[in-house]
Amino acid sequence: MELFILRHGIAVERGTPGYEDDRIRPLTKKGKEKLYDIARMLIGFNISFDVILSSPLERARQTADIVSEILDLDEHLRFVDALTPGGDEDELLDLLREEYASAKRILLVGHEPYLSRLISRLLGGEADLEITLKKGGLCKLDIDLMRYDGCASLEWLLTPKWMIGKN
Repeated sequence: MELFILRHGIAVERGTPGYEDDRIRPLTKKGKEKLYDIARMLIGFNISFDVILSSPLERARQTADIVSEILDLDEHLRFVDALTPGGDEDELLDLLREEYASAKRILLVGHEPYLSRLISRLLGGEADLEITLKKGGLCKLDIDLMRYDGCASLEWLLTPKWMIGKN
């Protein structure tokens, strides 16, 4: 399985008037623009997904919507609470093992520090590797057999600047 992990794009700052509830903070205009560029880059590299699993929080939802729109994968998009900032990693891994074991390429869309902890756990068994996943950053892991720890190899970890060449 190829597991791709995408952090949501640039969002409205915490505490911005009208967005005090963290769950409803949307992407900024710049955040959306960068994600459209990143999604088009995926097309250029012939990367698509069997399923897209996303946090239901607004900024992650918008990120997943952009990717699914550009790649024409709307019917493959699912929202799962396990990818929220306080989500349960074991629940997510159970879902991957039980419902998506036959999928060849899966995209997860979520938040920090949850995603870095998940990557660390899948790579080394512990959630203590120093990994920085920038907003809009994308990671690719290869997994032969999904387990709860130490089952993945890192293929790449890309920043938005590297993918699209913009600040």
